[in-house]
Amino acid sequence: MAAMLTLEEAQERLLALAPLGTVEQVAVDEIPPWRYLAGDRQALRTQPPANLSAMDGYAICGAGPWRKVGESRAGTPFAGTLEPGQCTRISTGAHMPRGADRVLIQENAALDGDHVRLADGEALPEPQRHVRPRGFDFTEGGIVLASGVRLGPAQLALALASGHGRLSVRRPPRIAVLDSGDELARDPAECGPDLIPASNGAMISAMLRPLVGEVTRLGPVPDDEAALAQALAKAEDCDILITSGGASVGDHDLIQHALTEWGADLAFWKVAIKPGKPLMVATRGEQVIVGLPGNPVSSFVTCFLFALPLVRAALGAADPLPLPQHVPAGEDLPEVGLRREFLRGVSDGKTVRRASSQDSSALLALASANCLIDRGAYSAATSKGDKVPVYYLQNG
Repeated sequence: MAAMLTLEEAQERLLALAPLGTVEQVAVDEIPPWRYLAGDRQALRTQPPANLSAMDGYAICGAGPWRKVGESRAGTPFAGTLEPGQCTRISTGAHMPRGADRVLIQENAALDGDHVRLADGEALPEPQRHVRPRGFDFTEGGIVLASGVRLGPAQLALALASGHGRLSVRRPPRIAVLDSGDELARDPAECGPDLIPASNGAMISAMLRPLVGEVTRLGPVPDDEAALAQALAKAEDCDILITSGGASVGDHDLIQHALTEWGADLAFWKVAIKPGKPLMVATRGEQVIVGLPGNPVSSFVTCFLFALPLVRAALGAADPLPLPQHVPAGEDLPEVGLRREFLRGVSDGKTVRRASSQDSSALLALASANCLIDRGAYSAATSKGDKVPVYYLQNG
């Protein structure tokens, strides 16, 4: 039997399979929240385009006192050139007049008609004080956005400021989610004592939808080869198929066989993590299939560690994997065995503790958790106060 893959080995192999979407040009103000830039972008202009005032006050020339000879407003620069002993009224963001080399802020100025002097007790500002020099933010031709960066609000603002009204992004992958099991009831209101409501499909779809906008639901499907074949036929056009349940090798675990009959090839199976050991990855041409375990917590954790990074990679993310933060443990944590453990945790931002239950079926504890505590294989016991790596979840 092949050895289980480490988390890093499995993630690397999965991300190498990511089906990159075609590149399309989208207007900056129409780009959805989770998109990544396809290709570096250079500034098409210089920002600021001239020396600008950083404060309201007076653009001054010389040591003063000064005679006010005009005004420079944002969008309407002063047209002349200042001589020593002259100044203009100036507003934040306005062009510095020629001849002016500093700004006397209005709180430090004393006025007498058109004449301005330093207020009592104030000193002459240093040269370039309260001035934003031309190009201090970026200059034409410089790289302002690197390929693979997530286009959040600040990046979109930067794109527009640097002269780009449209950006290249990748088309989101078409995703289908299939949950299977004879015990799953489609309608939770009509769920007998021998059944459980089908929740994994909705949970996985909710995790993926913010990235792609739309997810096709194909389940729940019973543990039946014909039913599975019929469901898989509806996934012909998807780029990524996420399954939940039936990925192991029990008598009623039929996903691997159904996928083989569908034409898929197993890429790898089993990862040395807890929960989530029976993770399965397969391919069918350019399609990628990620088989998540059926226990809901296992399904959640493996979706977070594998399916979400795969989708980010397909969208062109430079860094698709989640990044941990190191937080002091709020309690002693026991040693770890063969498999790396991801404990459901609750953090107040200062410390982190384990959720009330670590059972892989405990949804109440999962819903109360806001992070995963990463405990490496064979880790020694950790004392309260020691820092541990934590992955924060958008989980409520």
